[in-house]
Amino acid sequence: MHFKRMSIESESPEEMGYASIQYNLAESSVRDIYFRDLQINLDEVFLCYAEHRGNIALRNEIVKNEKDLSADDVLVCPSAATALFIISTTLLNDKDHLVVLRPNYATNIETPRAINCEISFIDLQFESGFQLDIEQIKNAVKPNTKLISLTSPHNPTGVVFDNKILEEIIAFATERNINVLVDETYRYLNFQRDMMPYYAAKSDKVISVCSLSKAHGTPGIRTGWLITKNKKLQHDFLAAKEQIIICNSVVDEAIALHILQQENYLQKTHEHIRKNFSVLKNWMDIEQHYLEWIRPNAGVVCFPRIKKEYTVDTKKFYTILYEQFKTFVGAGHWFEQADHYFRLGFGYPTEEELQQGLKNIDASIEASIVSS
Repeated sequence: MHFKRMSIESESPEEMGYASIQYNLAESSVRDIYFRDLQINLDEVFLCYAEHRGNIALRNEIVKNEKDLSADDVLVCPSAATALFIISTTLLNDKDHLVVLRPNYATNIETPRAINCEISFIDLQFESGFQLDIEQIKNAVKPNTKLISLTSPHNPTGVVFDNKILEEIIAFATERNINVLVDETYRYLNFQRDMMPYYAAKSDKVISVCSLSKAHGTPGIRTGWLITKNKKLQHDFLAAKEQIIICNSVVDEAIALHILQQENYLQKTHEHIRKNFSVLKNWMDIEQHYLEWIRPNAGVVCFPRIKKEYTVDTKKFYTILYEQFKTFVGAGHWFEQADHYFRLGFGYPTEEELQQGLKNIDASIEASIVSS
C-alpha cells in the first residue's frame, strides 16, 4: 500500500494552527470541550490491556436503543477513521471493485486507492440536490464489486438520504452478496428530527460506522465503532484491529462510556446548532447574493458554491479569507471538487463568530471577483 497525505488533513485547522484562525467555519463538528467539563473521576480505571472488542458496558451503551442489535455486533475502534481503514483493508484488494459516493470524507476514497482496488464514483450533483441516483449505483456494480460505500447524514453536504432509497440499495446489494458501508458519523447531529436506527440492523451485509468526535465535542479521545451482524466480518475486523492496535485506550473508553450514559447530553448542543443554523439560513436565503446552496437537513455542514454569474479568483478568495480575515472554510479540493465549492461548518463557532465569519466570506468573495 502507498499512502499520501490528504488535503483535508494536511490543510486542517489543527495543522494550520488554531491560533492563526479566529473564525473557524471549516469544522464538521461542534466545539471541543475541556476534560473538566465532563466531571468524571478516573481513579478506578485499571491501566491494563482492554477487551479487544471494546469495553462490554460501552458496547452495550452504543446499541442500548437498538431492537435488532447487541453488544456482540459492535467493535469499538480508536476513531471512526480507524474503523473505515479496517473495513477497507479487510474487504478490498487490488482485484476488487468499490462503488463510492463523491464528494466524500477523504478516507472513504484514499484508503481504497492505497489498496489499488478499482473504483467507480457516484458523483452527487448540486443540480439534483446532492440526492442519490439509485440507477447510477445499480449500473456501476460489476461482477467483482465487493463494497458499496455510502454516507448519511452526508459529509460535506449535510444531506440525509431518504430511508426508502437506502433500504432499496441495501436490498439490491444483499441479493448480490455485496457489502454496504453506511458511514453514520453524523447521526447524533440529526438535530431536526429523531435519530434513525443504525442501518446495520437491516442486513448482515451492512456495516455502520459512528464515533463520539463530531457531536460530543471529544475528538481527542479517539473513540469510534463499527457495527455489523455478520459474525464472519466481525471476526475479520477484530483480527485487523488486533494487528493494528490490539485494543483501545481504557481511559478513552471510560470517558466514552461516561458521555453516553449522560441523559440529555446533546440537548444544549442541538439548541446551539439550531440557533446557528437559523443564522446561516437567514444569511443564505435573505442576505446572500454571491452563493447558492442545497439546504442541509442534518449534521453541522453545508456545501455552498459561488454562483456561476460571478467569476472569482478562488485562490485569492481563500488567501484573503485566511490571511486578512483569519477565517477558515473547507476548500472544495478537500473533497475532489472545484474550489468554487467549500464546506461551511456552523456547529463549531459561537453565534457571534459565525455571524462575523459569514460577513468575512462575503467580503473575501467581493474582493476576489475578476473584472470583465
